[in-house]
Amino acid sequence: MPRITLYPDEHVQISLAEGLRTRGIDVMTTQAAGNYSLDEIGQLNFAAKEGRALVSFNKGHFAKIHYEWMEKGRTHAGIILSDQLTVGIIIRRLMRLYFSLSREDMQNRLEYLSAWK
Repeated sequence: MPRITLYPDEHVQISLAEGLRTRGIDVMTTQAAGNYSLDEIGQLNFAAKEGRALVSFNKGHFAKIHYEWMEKGRTHAGIILSDQLTVGIIIRRLMRLYFSLSREDMQNRLEYLSAWK
């Protein structure tokens, strides 16, 4: 099963990406991509183009953008939204999601990490 690749936005701690990488997950940070200046739609455009699920704490904006994109028939590789929790909790929840859903499952999907306790 093809695995999800991730793209955390600039508000997600770098240590989260590092922790995921040590567990074998393909993660590209906003910082590594040089995308500091992109707004939310620009970030999602980049993630979609790269085939990466976007990870963000910005639940309100990205949920709204997701539904707008679905109404317009636009596609993305998934959006994963979380509360700002400790890195350890977020990693555990992301790992549950990662081993449960394929890349195909995440296509155009909006997931809240609170559901992956």
